[in-house]
Amino acid sequence: MPKQLILCDCSGTQKLDGDALAQATGLGCSRVHSALCTDEIGQAAKAIESGEAIICCRQEQRVFEELAADIGAPEPAFADLRDRAGWSNDSAPKLPKMAALLAEASLPAAREKTIDVISEGLCLIIGASDVVLPAAEKLAPLLGVTVLLTDDCAPPENRDFDAIRGRVTRAKGALGQFDLTIDALQQVNPAGRGALGWGAARDGGQTACDVILDLGGGTPMFPAPQKREGYLRADPGSMTAVSDAVFEAAQMIGTFEKPLYVALEPLICAHSRAEQTGCSKCLDICPTGAITPMGEHVSIDPMVCAGCGACAARCPSGAITYDAPSPDVTFRRIQTLASAYRKAGGSAPRLLVCDHDHGGQMISLAARHGRGLPADVIPLEVEALSGFGHAEILAALASGFAEVAILVSPRTERDALDQEIPLARAMAGAGRVSLLDLSDPDALCDALYDADDIPAPCADPILPMGSRRQVARLAARALTPGDAVLPLPEASPYGAVLVNTDSCTLCLSCVSLCPSGALLDNPDMPQLRFQEDACLQCGICATICPEQAITLEPRMNLADSALTQVVLNEEEPFACIECGTLFGVKSTVEKVVEKLAGKHAMFASSDTARMIQMCDKCRINAQYHSTNNPFAGAERPAVRTTEDYLSKRKDH
Repeated sequence: MPKQLILCDCSGTQKLDGDALAQATGLGCSRVHSALCTDEIGQAAKAIESGEAIICCRQEQRVFEELAADIGAPEPAFADLRDRAGWSNDSAPKLPKMAALLAEASLPAAREKTIDVISEGLCLIIGASDVVLPAAEKLAPLLGVTVLLTDDCAPPENRDFDAIRGRVTRAKGALGQFDLTIDALQQVNPAGRGALGWGAARDGGQTACDVILDLGGGTPMFPAPQKREGYLRADPGSMTAVSDAVFEAAQMIGTFEKPLYVALEPLICAHSRAEQTGCSKCLDICPTGAITPMGEHVSIDPMVCAGCGACAARCPSGAITYDAPSPDVTFRRIQTLASAYRKAGGSAPRLLVCDHDHGGQMISLAARHGRGLPADVIPLEVEALSGFGHAEILAALASGFAEVAILVSPRTERDALDQEIPLARAMAGAGRVSLLDLSDPDALCDALYDADDIPAPCADPILPMGSRRQVARLAARALTPGDAVLPLPEASPYGAVLVNTDSCTLCLSCVSLCPSGALLDNPDMPQLRFQEDACLQCGICATICPEQAITLEPRMNLADSALTQVVLNEEEPFACIECGTLFGVKSTVEKVVEKLAGKHAMFASSDTARMIQMCDKCRINAQYHSTNNPFAGAERPAVRTTEDYLSKRKDH
């Protein structure tokens, strides 16, 4: 059976045209209900029982999921036409927006990649005795508890949990696999009569646990502590915060599914070559410290990664890609929204990118208590706002959106966005990209309704396909027709390599170390070639150049010449004075002759000086036949025969 939209106007508070929606989406529509979640719940049950229902309400999603479980039917799909479209003070038609939202909701869900994390419930509680001991008594019946006391106190009499004293000097890991080093470690000495005492202190104690409950109130053990799974931290002065942390710790036992947020392709990572550091954008931007150097590429600890997506947004080569969901899924969602909006009669939509928690609540509150979203503003909820980089922004604009606004939340990692948005603006033009840092639903409505001078959408929308770099270039060409060269901010992943030909000796060190193959040589003649489209602006070439002849220019060259190889420097090759074979660079060989011939002990005579001007084969031949042949060895000993052997025996 085909999918069917189950419509509800929520007690007549929104207008829904079933026939128009059916024509715009190609899906069947039920009659328009008014109380689907209450008085007409029986009609909802019949629709869900068919297995092909799309409930056009998300506020009561829990009710409909429980209803499906009660009648033994699969959970239905959901789409929100009320908060995101129907509840709006905008008098413009809502049909194009509703058609776009329904088309996007009909896309198949991306498969989530996960890994199992096992927590056996070993919990380490750290802090002063007056705070951690009551917490330990509550958790001891549920978890295997050890308290690490940081104050000068006597050992606790309660033996339902272990107690130690000391200070943590090193901590690493995440839920299920924490490793800690403790100095001044003292354990309880349980022997003897009377009060318990502490044993001798020692440094370098090692311990492991599944959960850390930090009630010390000092400096966090990890960067971005709120993102470290299994690490719970609470203000010891707040009873409510401590109680919440204790309750959360009690739930952390069992097997959990940890999403694998990013994918890594080490072969195209441009971190370093020949111990020369190049790109370090992911290392600089990662808030949790999940990314570490590993030779010529980086390594990502999936247990520590919190999935903010900042590394994927900033990676110039595509070695790191966000994988929950992948960029292809995001591009498909964007293109589907824009295409369905146009097909339903809309002309210039605007995209509002937000997260599920903060952004979703802001939209719902604005719809229920404020003016709602304008009819041309289409919301797009993404898993990681920091991962919505310049490629995704440009893809939206080139797909037909007139403007892209990103609504950040108080918990959004801003470092990546602060660099990606200026890059997107430089490639897309002014007035197309905005950042909304708002926490008031009315302020959100005002910002969206009062927007002026919205640029016209892309005249020839594209289908965003390929890698993020390919999509970004394709989108930039669609937004800026012609062969323009767009200047970009510093540290951009696109640009040119500029070579000072007066300094360059064509040693080709840059070619051998270029991680992307943007710099190339010519095997037939001394030549340095460059393909701008492949350049990552990692800077390894400029770092390794012995003559300091290379500089980088961040830019986006939209001409076709950026896709081809151009010559940056070339010189006449030198011809061997013996056989005429071309080798080396003529100017370099002449400089070497000028500096060494007759001035260095190895090239004092005319014969040895001539060897500088010979190819490898002729030079070896000349050396072999020279008076002091460097290849000559000592005189070979005579072959020992049987006769020689027998002549020395006494019995012959």
